[in-house]
Amino acid sequence: MSKKGSKAREAKKGAQGGDGLALRELLRVPGGKPVDLAAHDARETPAGPRDKKAGRAAMTELATPLADLQERLWAASTAGDRRRVLLVLQGMDTSGKGGTVKHVIGLFNPSGCRVHAFKAPTPKELTHPFLWRIKKALPQAGELGIFDRSHYEDVLIARVRSLAPPAEIERRYDEINRFEKALTDDGVTVVKCFLHISYGEQRDRLLKRLDRPDKHWKFNVADIDERALWPAYQQAYELALERCSTPHAPWYLIPADRKWYRNWAVSRLLLEHLSELDPRYPEGDFDVKEARRRLLEE
Repeated sequence: MSKKGSKAREAKKGAQGGDGLALRELLRVPGGKPVDLAAHDARETPAGPRDKKAGRAAMTELATPLADLQERLWAASTAGDRRRVLLVLQGMDTSGKGGTVKHVIGLFNPSGCRVHAFKAPTPKELTHPFLWRIKKALPQAGELGIFDRSHYEDVLIARVRSLAPPAEIERRYDEINRFEKALTDDGVTVVKCFLHISYGEQRDRLLKRLDRPDKHWKFNVADIDERALWPAYQQAYELALERCSTPHAPWYLIPADRKWYRNWAVSRLLLEHLSELDPRYPEGDFDVKEARRRLLEE
């Protein structure tokens, strides 16, 4: 077997657990059915390593196949392959969106990644349809795009804070589904991860930020006010997961109280999707033997 074939085989093998079960089948949110987040333990570790130490070791093992697959995806784009991947990260404050970007995307070559953190819309963005700014940040062919927050803010905070009429928010669910279907039809693999954190864990993480002066920049007093709206946010997320977990772009519910599991789960989901894409290095359009001969004659 060739070296390239061996790598591809190992990547596919690594995308499955020892029992051969894909993690995405365990974490996928069934669309069209009511979602009860309270019924999901945020400290669970479905199909994960046994503990934090094992989780870190597993992350190290994922690094090589992930980097190899990313390089192949990038290389394939030079020969006209338009496929790309979009990782969408959503979750309550402190759920680990930024941490996931740091620890998971750190396994990849940054030149092939496009990271965008969405904040509150600017006055200019508010003059456009809500998907306008999203479309401007999409990954190009061969890239891994990462959204820290996303177009879902417009059916989450907009619902909780009554920033749009109820009828408009209802319309947006359908618009999001059409948008994501168009993306997948155009060669985008959409991986949507909801980082599920518990109310108590969020409090503990906010307190830790107060305990460390070097983390004060990450603390916002408004976060305390947002905690008072926790039930409303949970309901908003439940509706978004129910309405927008589709066959072409399903949601994955990631228990996120344990940071090491969160990082491992998102990494493995990416490995599963990239392995399924199985991008290939393009063949050279030149005579290898002739090129070698010329170099050796110098």
